[in-house]
Amino acid sequence: MDFLVLDTIHGGDLLGDELRLRGHRVETVDVYRGTGPWPDPDEFDRVVAPVHLDPDHPLLEGAGERLLTHHEAVGLCLADHRPRCLVEVTGARGKTTTAFALAAALEGRGILHTTAGTFVFPERRRIWRRSITPASILPAARAAAAIGGWCVAEESLGVTGAGDLAVLTSMDDYPCAAKKRSALAVKLGTCRRAPRLLLPAGTDPLPGHPDVISADRVARVTGGTIETPSGIVTTPLLAHAGYRNALQIAAAAAVLLGGRPSRLATMEAIPGRLSVGTEDGRVLVDDANSGTNRATAVEAARLARALDPGPELALVVGEEFRAVCEGFSPEEVAAAIEEAAPAMAVLVGPPAFRAAVSARLAATPWQGRVREASTLAEGRVAARDGHGGGPIVLAVKTWR
Repeated sequence: MDFLVLDTIHGGDLLGDELRLRGHRVETVDVYRGTGPWPDPDEFDRVVAPVHLDPDHPLLEGAGERLLTHHEAVGLCLADHRPRCLVEVTGARGKTTTAFALAAALEGRGILHTTAGTFVFPERRRIWRRSITPASILPAARAAAAIGGWCVAEESLGVTGAGDLAVLTSMDDYPCAAKKRSALAVKLGTCRRAPRLLLPAGTDPLPGHPDVISADRVARVTGGTIETPSGIVTTPLLAHAGYRNALQIAAAAAVLLGGRPSRLATMEAIPGRLSVGTEDGRVLVDDANSGTNRATAVEAARLARALDPGPELALVVGEEFRAVCEGFSPEEVAAAIEEAAPAMAVLVGPPAFRAAVSARLAATPWQGRVREASTLAEGRVAARDGHGGGPIVLAVKTWR
């Protein structure tokens, strides 16, 4: 077959290589930085495009039924090297935390693929770090198959549907594909292909799906405990909203897959996901990750104040790297600062982004000090050196 694979930046190169390994003729195109001339899509049997690409892109014109998404093409490639158990995790929030929690609850050896890296379990040894574009699941699945283990894979904007279970961690929505599509609708559309689907607690079943369940039907959270058919799990992480949903979903998934939810009792906070440490003797709450937003920034500030009630809190906040679709807008950053009310805010991002945040802050009642930095690392130093002895919160959207 002849494949035209679009978007080499977000997995197209890897997907093209996988298709060539299977004997197909493949041409790949960088649709963001390429200068052309572009190939004629009519000369190919299939045009493969990411779901986040502008649907009006000229290379998609006339593709019709020949159009495959990256997710669908990866699903076809998975057919010949599936691990013994494959779980796909997607959603706007909580993907990484949920994936780590589920990996901790599963029996035996396996591969965990997340934005934080790809790890061999149970030793949690990192073997590489790649993006969570759909194509990145292929080497992770191959590694899992090689050790005869399971694979839990975090994926952006949907699932391939080739796994044993698809997990949607959040029903939050935002515009994608040049703001012409609903990201939630895209994710739900891909989830329809999964043989079994797990949704967040309180979610109505997806109409027409043959096997869908909401997490609260299997795992019920009460205070600091999760009650499941396999027993009761107690963990202090349930005190944090950022972990409660993820742990509930992971416990439910573990039950469905024959794992041991009781293992979640010993799970520790994940670096960059409300992890707590110290910086020169000061409390440091690290919640800088790809899912950071207004709500998570405010929650991290609350945790820091609970650990150190002093008034001198420093909030390092902004956007170091923009996701394909979902960002942390200047409006939301300013709102997070106003709500968290730190003594000092360190704005992280490019100059225009920082200027936009400052302009919006000027219209709020907040009157704290402002410093600026280009990166998370610089912001951390600025908070440490330009502040008193209060806690530091890292709430920068970045790929970790």
